[in-house]
Amino acid sequence: MTQPLVVGFRGVRYQVTDVQGAIAFYTDTLGFKLDMQNPPAFGQVSVDGLKLILSGPGASGSRSMPDGRQQEPGGWNRVLLQVEDLPAVIARLKESGLRFRNEMEVGPGGKQIQIEDLDGNPIELFEPARH
Repeated sequence: MTQPLVVGFRGVRYQVTDVQGAIAFYTDTLGFKLDMQNPPAFGQVSVDGLKLILSGPGASGSRSMPDGRQQEPGGWNRVLLQVEDLPAVIARLKESGLRFRNEMEVGPGGKQIQIEDLDGNPIELFEPARH
């Protein structure tokens, strides 16, 4: 029997331009817990078993690829965070001036909306359908 290639889930890495600002956003706005920080290189925040690693410029997890491509914030892959009463959460976040990528969508699995952190990294807020 061979050892499995993947032995566990570590977390999600987001590229950020300002580690301190990103930590404040995730802890103050979204309620994550601060696990560790070493600004300006990196920080780690968590919620309910999800570890979010925030890599700033100069961090080992932000270095250029051998072919010269730069790692940068943004894109469409995203972390999904479960919430209760998504319409109320949206109203609260709109008051704070948060950037939304779309309007709330409703489907058979539930309701969702995409927001962005300070660097444009996408976050999906999701409320499961009640069956």
